[in-house]
Amino acid sequence: MNEARQPTEGELQAYVDGRVDPDRKAAIDAWLVEHPDEAERIEAYRRFGEGLRALYDPVLEEAVPGRLMRSAGGTRVWLPVAKAAAWLVIGLAIGVLAGWQLHEWRTPPPVAADPAAVMARRAAMAHATYSPEVRHPVEVGADQEQHLVTWLSKRLGTKVRVPRLDEAGMSLVGGRLLPGESGPVAQFMYQTPAGRRITLYVRAEARGNRETAFRYARENNVGVFYWIDGECGYALASADLAKEELLRVATLIYKQLD
Repeated sequence: MNEARQPTEGELQAYVDGRVDPDRKAAIDAWLVEHPDEAERIEAYRRFGEGLRALYDPVLEEAVPGRLMRSAGGTRVWLPVAKAAAWLVIGLAIGVLAGWQLHEWRTPPPVAADPAAVMARRAAMAHATYSPEVRHPVEVGADQEQHLVTWLSKRLGTKVRVPRLDEAGMSLVGGRLLPGESGPVAQFMYQTPAGRRITLYVRAEARGNRETAFRYARENNVGVFYWIDGECGYALASADLAKEELLRVATLIYKQLD
């Protein structure tokens, strides 16, 4: 997405609340993949909103405070006024709390985020953005696999390999180049004959990291297994496969790339 189509702040807030139409949501999803700082900010808003709803939704079931009822003099005509006053107090409390929470969120954390966990989140976002695509799921198709490998290897600055997933009943759809934390990353897409898709996210930003253990994360409805192997980090994402199925495919990939 080009900068001319950058979403407004109002659109981003509507996106957080789930109030944008599907076409615009897809466009904003793609824009957020290319702007990770904004994606982190929007995700923080989403988590904050969920926290507020969990905290204050039960208030809807509470009775109007007795002191407000007494002020109404027992007359039913004043009941809406009493309720409005009660919600005004709650609204002010939420506003104050929100201000402090956002202030704390904008303060840089004392400890850097786990790079592998950040990779997993970005892989999930990229999967959610591109896996539903019908006409343009990849930049370079599987029919140009050698060109795809050569191109991505050059851009990532390391030899990129494409695992074979025939054993898992999956074939390569193709791949694309994506922006990473500090450089380009690659995404490969596979699918079953029934159209179930997975994506493999590869970044060459893990030099010096010796951790190789599989880790699992879930972002909304996207499951991700991720690991570090040599100088590359990998994240296998899918919204179609159960955790156990995804682990089997991740193990198959790991054995081929080891």
